Amino acid sequence: MKQPHNNMRPLFIFLSVLLFLSLTGCWSSHEIEEQSLGIGLAFDKAKPSSIEKKLNEQGGGYSKKDRITATYQFITPQVASSTTKQAGPEQKSYLNVSETGDSFHQMVRELSLRSEQPVTAHHLKVVVIGEDLAKSYKLEQLLNQNFRESEVRPSCLVLISKGRASNTLETKKDGEIPAFRLAGIVENAYRTTRILPPMSHIKVESKIKSGSSFLIQKVLSADGQVKFAGAAVIDGRTHKMTGFLNEEELEGVTWITGKGKGGVVKSFDKETGQLIVYEIESMKSSIVPRVKGDNISFDVNIESVGRLSENWVTSGNTFKNEFLKKAEKSSEKEVKRLVGNVLEKMQKEYHVDVAGFGNQLRIEHPKVWKKVKKDWDQTFSETPINYDVKLTINDYGASDGSKK
Repeated sequence: MKQPHNNMRPLFIFLSVLLFLSLTGCWSSHEIEEQSLGIGLAFDKAKPSSIEKKLNEQGGGYSKKDRITATYQFITPQVASSTTKQAGPEQKSYLNVSETGDSFHQMVRELSLRSEQPVTAHHLKVVVIGEDLAKSYKLEQLLNQNFRESEVRPSCLVLISKGRASNTLETKKDGEIPAFRLAGIVENAYRTTRILPPMSHIKVESKIKSGSSFLIQKVLSADGQVKFAGAAVIDGRTHKMTGFLNEEELEGVTWITGKGKGGVVKSFDKETGQLIVYEIESMKSSIVPRVKGDNISFDVNIESVGRLSENWVTSGNTFKNEFLKKAEKSSEKEVKRLVGNVLEKMQKEYHVDVAGFGNQLRIEHPKVWKKVKKDWDQTFSETPINYDVKLTINDYGASDGSKK
């Protein structure tokens, strides 16, 4: 049998070394059980915690200005595994640590002086910004370090809180992790028109660079519980929060954009005053710019298909087309009210376009957009907007509610 040529031996040795190196893993890595996984982050106006005050009293401070308090939510394998069914109310699956200062990067590095476990942000799910801070600083100032940090994923969610953001990272429910809870609520958009499409870090950065006004989901907190309730309005000129839209106003924006995945419309029968509920199965909307010389206007055409999900009208046969048409008209009237109210808020109170009218003008009339984009929010505030709503009931359940 012919033996391998001696010249092949160096190649075999070289390939063997490469294979060995590929199996060694990361020599400088930290074991997962030795790390603190950052999963949530809250930014508030400065309010040093009692722990910070006690440490500072003992000489633990450094040269800084107390401008911002950052609250970091961690989950460690040790903390998570220690929470059992028998755990008391004080046992949590997470740990919140606050640090106050004027540099986000310096604050997170200060945590290395308080814990032996390295902090990582690869698993950061949500950043919540308190309303006071969002009104005082530009968003790019508050999120700049996150934008630059390679550990923070571009998909990390951004929310704005009513009151202190740190309160949204608390819960009284055993085993619940607040950061995961906040990120999970976004997934309920298929059930309601009152949840915005997720506003991630990369989307916020894109909006800031475009100079357009936009919305970020607002979150409330009380006694360890939270609720998504409306949206914060971010002014495209200042990049600061200028105010809030309430739940119904956010619902109106969803109808204008046509980005809703589900939800209900509650209205009342004109003749009886009884409740009628329309459940959305699908929706779509088109924003059509109209340009005549220097005059700009918009037509908004909204369509939806759904079902009659709840009906308190007991008189007559609700299976009849006549009643279904009345129910459609009743629901359409309510959608028109929602749309009209939020347009009034955008144009007359806040003077901002947060529903994408300018973007449609840019797409369909780029030359016109080039002329007006610099002061678009002000131009938008004076622009006529017509809207039409068409809802179709294609399902009305198994019972007509009529007397036999």
